[in-house]
Amino acid sequence: MATTYPFDLSAAVDAVRAAARAAAERAMVHWRRLERVEKKSDGTPVTVADREAEDAAVAVLEARFPGTPILGEEGGARGGDGPTRFVVDPLDGTIGYARGGVMWGPLVALEHEGEVVAGAMELPVLRAAYWAGRGLGCFRDGDRVRVSTTDLWRRAVVSLGGMKRVLFEHPRAAAIEGLVRSARSGRAYGDVGSCAMLLDGTADVWLEAGVRVWDLAAPRILVEEAGGRFTDFAGRPGHATGEAVASNGVLHDHVLAALSG
Repeated sequence: MATTYPFDLSAAVDAVRAAARAAAERAMVHWRRLERVEKKSDGTPVTVADREAEDAAVAVLEARFPGTPILGEEGGARGGDGPTRFVVDPLDGTIGYARGGVMWGPLVALEHEGEVVAGAMELPVLRAAYWAGRGLGCFRDGDRVRVSTTDLWRRAVVSLGGMKRVLFEHPRAAAIEGLVRSARSGRAYGDVGSCAMLLDGTADVWLEAGVRVWDLAAPRILVEEAGGRFTDFAGRPGHATGEAVASNGVLHDHVLAALSG
């Protein structure tokens, strides 16, 4: 039986897509034209593009779903509390963006009662847009997306999000290194690029750690609706712990066993 929501799910998907598009367009205005990069109180970089992109995304969401709370990386919580909220990372991959790289883009999701029900992601320089709705599938530029079917770890391509955070700073770094060594190949494009690789089937597993809810909310539903599996390093479903094992599903238990050893 299909889940019912107190809002139109298709309209929610359209809203997160439009918000991601607005954020991408605004960030492109400043791409390779930045005059400075600032630091937030936690030491992470921020630019005028991050702030303007979030404002652009928020404007879309407020127009389409007025009164719905919004949590943004730059602006924090807006609109109070409630069972439904939008979660916005206006420019994931700011370090690469600030250096003129291409693996960056917005992430926009809608949560209902703690579960992600709609999500969108863009890599604007690569002209790639992804979106998903719970039970509706995952799409890239209008085409249905499915994760890979690789079933042997020695043939797997593993993609790391923040390589420093995952491979060197995480308490399970030794286990992660073992996974990378025993896989067919490792990649570390970071940020939204790692998620895109999994969705496109060019990677079979994506490992991420040391991030926040806005980094993982949209990727979670994109991966799950593409037929993959998404948990934290302990195997618990969710996107709020700041770490993720995202996979094609077939290889997921192998990764979790290695991390628990």
